[in-house]
Amino acid sequence: MTNSIADLEESDCFLITGSNTSECHPVIADMVRRACKRRGAKLIVVEPREIPLAREAHIFLQPRPGTDVAWLNGMMHVIWKERLWDEAFVKERTEGAEALFRTIDRYPPRRVEMITGIPQDQLIRAARMYGSAPRSAVLFAMGLTQHISGTDNVKSSANLAMLTGNVGRPGTGVNPLRGQNNVQGACDMGALPNVFSGYQRVSDINNRAKFEKAWGRLLSGKPGLTLTAAGEAIQCEKIKALYIMGENPLLTDADLTHVKKALARLDLAIVQDIFLTETARLAHVVFPAACFAEKEGTFTNTDRRVQRVRRAVPAPGQCLMDWEIIARLSTAFGYPMRYGSARNIFSELAALTPSYQGITYDRLEAGGLHWPCPDAKHPGTPILHQGQFVRGKGLFHAVEYRPPAELPDTDYPFTLTTGRYYEHYHTGTMTRRSKGLDLLCPQGYAEINPEDAGEMEVEEGDRVVLTSRRGRVEMHARPNPACPRGIIFAPFHFHEARINLLTNPARDPVADTPEFKVCAVRLEKAAD
Repeated sequence: MTNSIADLEESDCFLITGSNTSECHPVIADMVRRACKRRGAKLIVVEPREIPLAREAHIFLQPRPGTDVAWLNGMMHVIWKERLWDEAFVKERTEGAEALFRTIDRYPPRRVEMITGIPQDQLIRAARMYGSAPRSAVLFAMGLTQHISGTDNVKSSANLAMLTGNVGRPGTGVNPLRGQNNVQGACDMGALPNVFSGYQRVSDINNRAKFEKAWGRLLSGKPGLTLTAAGEAIQCEKIKALYIMGENPLLTDADLTHVKKALARLDLAIVQDIFLTETARLAHVVFPAACFAEKEGTFTNTDRRVQRVRRAVPAPGQCLMDWEIIARLSTAFGYPMRYGSARNIFSELAALTPSYQGITYDRLEAGGLHWPCPDAKHPGTPILHQGQFVRGKGLFHAVEYRPPAELPDTDYPFTLTTGRYYEHYHTGTMTRRSKGLDLLCPQGYAEINPEDAGEMEVEEGDRVVLTSRRGRVEMHARPNPACPRGIIFAPFHFHEARINLLTNPARDPVADTPEFKVCAVRLEKAAD
């Protein structure tokens, strides 16, 4: 996030897209509600499905799935033509504006309606509301990123914020809501194939020299593989072993049939987790890890706030903290890791990572700190890009709309999109072991528009079969007016109905993220 979570309550207008915020990020949703109720802030929700927060929005837009670049360009078209853009900000603090103007000029509301299905008058109202507010904030999640155009979607969101000067001030910004606990911290630590900690690129010789000196080993400047690319490498026998830590790809990855075949080809599959997940059941070796309440360390949340984690209870049985397992394994391989404590590891991290350099355990005892925090006297940075952008001037990216990789047709006439339920978290590894939560929500449903359901003679609770070009899933149906005609929604928490058997592995060319949110499916009543 460019801004802090607490900072959101100062916003005058929220644009929420690709996020079922009240169910997946309920604390942040409550802050949005408070800002609307107490300060009169406006709320714009843009979602294909009528999520609960949409019923509270001042404006709710329902685009066709996968058309985000078009409606974002359309909003900017209106803001630009009606001179609601911040001309001084654009002139002084950005570059590439002329190319952006040429692009958004091709997205008048009439054309955007043809692409997205959003009525022209509604798009114009939303653009005026966002563009005229003193402080507007964009909030998004995986509904914006899990497309073949996911990178373009995020760039377009940044374009909108910069065009209106909504960057670097309280209550503004471009704010991704992270999908899992500490995923921000994992990325900060270098759990990405092309960077060391703090997003220091492995291809930079100076970065490598610094880490080589600290670790006493020569390091490759060649980026590693993404998770999706690793699956292809396994199929080609370029990868023989895989170490999976805190991940359950047999429920989360797209096109699960191919994922399962890839894992079966491995000479060695190691899983490190707190429970025996669907993936762990196929592993050759399982390392039992301690959960969050059983270990020491830090978490970095979605707004870059680094916070201490303290052990509350001892770990059961032979469970160890993650770093202890990795250190023991490394030592067995011949590279001793004798850190002794999570504090020692963090001290090394801070010394090697400019954005964390001023953060210490002692400072964190007084509360969390937002990175970048470059020295011991720095207070942290709740708001990024104040005064100037990190790169100097903010760069506009002129982005054209590209349709999803797979659209409905006569054989597969529905569009499937996936998401989460309020009661469960990700693949249900933890929440489905909670009797109370599983009692509240023991299964997932294929949610379908009531008119579509009526035409197919599908009623609440009927067993239906969803089929895509990649697989078949049987589950119960639920007619729901929140889904527009032609759209089916299904959650991915449930191993009994592995919805990612159906999803499309087509990937964003930059981020390599599969297109989970759009795929063509057929729906039929199950045989008795």
